[in-house]
Amino acid sequence: MSLTAWFELIASGLITGGIYALVGLGLNLQYGLMRILNIAHGEFLMLGAYATWMAHTLLGWSPLAVLPLAFAGLMLIGLVVHALTFRKLAAQAPNVDVFEARGLMVAFGLMFLVQNFASWAWGGDLRGYDYLTTPVAVGGAQFAANKLVVFGLALVFALALMALLRFTMLGKGVRALMQSPTGAQLVGIDTRRLHPLMFGVGLGLSGVAGCLLSMAYTITPSMGEPYTVTALIVITLGGFGSMGGALAGGLLLGVIEALGMHFTNPSLKSLLSYGVFIAVLLWKPNGLFAKR
Repeated sequence: MSLTAWFELIASGLITGGIYALVGLGLNLQYGLMRILNIAHGEFLMLGAYATWMAHTLLGWSPLAVLPLAFAGLMLIGLVVHALTFRKLAAQAPNVDVFEARGLMVAFGLMFLVQNFASWAWGGDLRGYDYLTTPVAVGGAQFAANKLVVFGLALVFALALMALLRFTMLGKGVRALMQSPTGAQLVGIDTRRLHPLMFGVGLGLSGVAGCLLSMAYTITPSMGEPYTVTALIVITLGGFGSMGGALAGGLLLGVIEALGMHFTNPSLKSLLSYGVFIAVLLWKPNGLFAKR
């Protein structure tokens, strides 16, 4: 293989990995902070994709203009979902383990509820639209412009979340809760406000990911579930609660899949992902990029 071919292959993996990282960050924020393993996360990504498709095809809006609306809309849905379900579970559960188990069951219900709603509302046909499909030359290789936009914006949102958690008082409160929930509450951090807010932000990021995906790929009511599984693999690679690890894990997984499919067979994509997932769990169960 020439250097250009290697560059194109790795760059393709990074483009895919950027979306993986964005989806993983939202799920990692929810689980790392609140111990909510929201396996319906991908279904809300799917809602963001359908909302963008409708806004573009019916109203003629640019997908880029829909991005902030997708984030705000899914964040609002997240606040409502948390208030109706997870807040009540947290108040009733005797300990974190019971809350985590009950929350997982609720997330299962949400997954099927949202997926069936999408099937009823939009049917099972593939949906999509053309947006910035012209090829762009980068380093001797060519990529569709929409995929470059998707990668760039995915990184922008991922880095913006990490900067928020790193440099703001809100972010310090979130990190304190992740490190020691009891200690954070003792120093006055209000979990009743912070938990729903961060759950909403997590779903907002899933809406952004769905909006970006709709620019370059077809969408269906069942598209969310594979991304939920991928997000779980990403946060396993990076370490639960580690935002930088989720970003690195997503990019790494994208490159691994691209290289693996090129040198083996594209039909083995899932096998490669699950193989990496199992190997990391056995070798470094805390994640490749965990601090301890």
